[in-house]
Amino acid sequence: MLRESLTLDSEGRPFRMLVFRGSPKSRRKWNYVIDDMRRDADAEVLSNGIKQHESRSLPTKEVKVLDAPKIKDDFYVNLMDWGRNNVLAVALGSALYLWNAENQEVKKLLEVQGDNDYPTSVAWSEKATTLAIGCMKSKLQIWDPETSKCIRSLGGHQSRIAAIAWNGHTLTTGSRDRSIINHDVRVGNSPTSRIKAHTEEVCGLKWSSEGNVLASGGNESSIYIWEASKMSSSNFLHRFNAHNQAAVKALAWCPYQFNVLASGGGTGDGCIKIWNIKKGTCTHSIETKAQICGLEWNRHHKEILSGHGYGNSGVQNHLCLWKYPSMTKVGEINRHERRVINLSQSPDGLTVVSAGGDETLRFWEIFGPPRVENSASDFENLLSLKTSLIR
Repeated sequence: MLRESLTLDSEGRPFRMLVFRGSPKSRRKWNYVIDDMRRDADAEVLSNGIKQHESRSLPTKEVKVLDAPKIKDDFYVNLMDWGRNNVLAVALGSALYLWNAENQEVKKLLEVQGDNDYPTSVAWSEKATTLAIGCMKSKLQIWDPETSKCIRSLGGHQSRIAAIAWNGHTLTTGSRDRSIINHDVRVGNSPTSRIKAHTEEVCGLKWSSEGNVLASGGNESSIYIWEASKMSSSNFLHRFNAHNQAAVKALAWCPYQFNVLASGGGTGDGCIKIWNIKKGTCTHSIETKAQICGLEWNRHHKEILSGHGYGNSGVQNHLCLWKYPSMTKVGEINRHERRVINLSQSPDGLTVVSAGGDETLRFWEIFGPPRVENSASDFENLLSLKTSLIR
C-alpha cells in the first residue's frame, strides 16, 4: 500500500517526480507564498533571539591530562605522533610508549640501550602499520607495533635524527649532521638520495599531502622546498630565509590549499609565516614574540593552532588559535607551566594533544565543528524551508 501511494497518483497512473503542472502565473504565486513563509520563519527566529550559527570559542581547560615523566624539554626534538590507528606514540626518556586513545591502554614498545642515547624523533607510517624512531646517536629503526619487534635498522646519519617524515614507502630523515636522507623501506639499507643543503641541524620535515613536495627547516633559519622527482639532484625549488636567524622546526601544509605552507621561527624570530609555494612568496607574517614549537591546521575550519615556548610576550608557553587567511587571533590557552614541545592531532582532526616541558600531555577538543543548539534532525532539515532548494 505504501509503495502504491508513493508511485501512483489518485487515478492509478504512475506518479512523475518534480514535474511542473499549472500555469506560469500560478507558479509565481507559489514562489511568493514560499518566500513569505521563509520571511515569517526568519522573523520568528530573530524575535526569539536564537542564533543560527554559534560563534566558536576556545576550551577553558583540557579534556584529559596524562603524566609524561622524563620527556625531553628540547626545542629541536619531535617526540610525539598520533597515528591513523588512533594510537599516540610518545618518547619519554630512553623509552617509547604507545597510548591507545580508544581503550586508554598503555604499552611500552622499546627502551633504547646505550649511554646518553634516547629517541629524538617519532613518526607513524601513513597507514600506521609501522613506526619509525630516530635516536640521539644516529640510530634509525622501524618497528612493528603489533609484534613489538624491530623490523628494520637503517644507517646513513652521523648524529642525532631530529625529524622524520613519511611519504608512502619513502622514509625521510633529517639530522644534526645537516643532511636529509630518503630511504625506500621496500629495499635494503641503501638510501635513495642524500641532500646536504642546510648549513646547520635539520629540525623540521614535512611532506605535502599530495606527496610531491617536501619542506625542510634548519637551525640556520632556512626553509627549503624540494620536488620529490628532483631530490636526487639536490636542486631545490625554493629557499626562504625570512625567519631572522632563528631555527625553523614548525612546518605544516594547509589541508585545503595544497600550495600553502605555514612555518614558525624559534626564539630569535617568533613569527608565523604563510608561504605560497607556487609563487615562492610569503603572503602573511604574524609576530608572536615567542618561540614557535609546533603548528597544526584545523581540517574542519580555516584555522591554524600554534604551540609556543620561550619568549618576551604574553603567549610564552601558550597555545594560540588563528583564523586563516586573515591570521587574526581567535584566542589563546595557558595551561602548560613550561614550553609546548610538540603538537599532534587525532585521526578525525577533532582533538589536539600538546606535549609540555612540564612533563604533561594535554588533550584539547579545540578543532571540532561549532555546536549549534536546537539543531534539526536530518529528516527535519529535508523538509525545512531553510534548507530546501526546491520551489
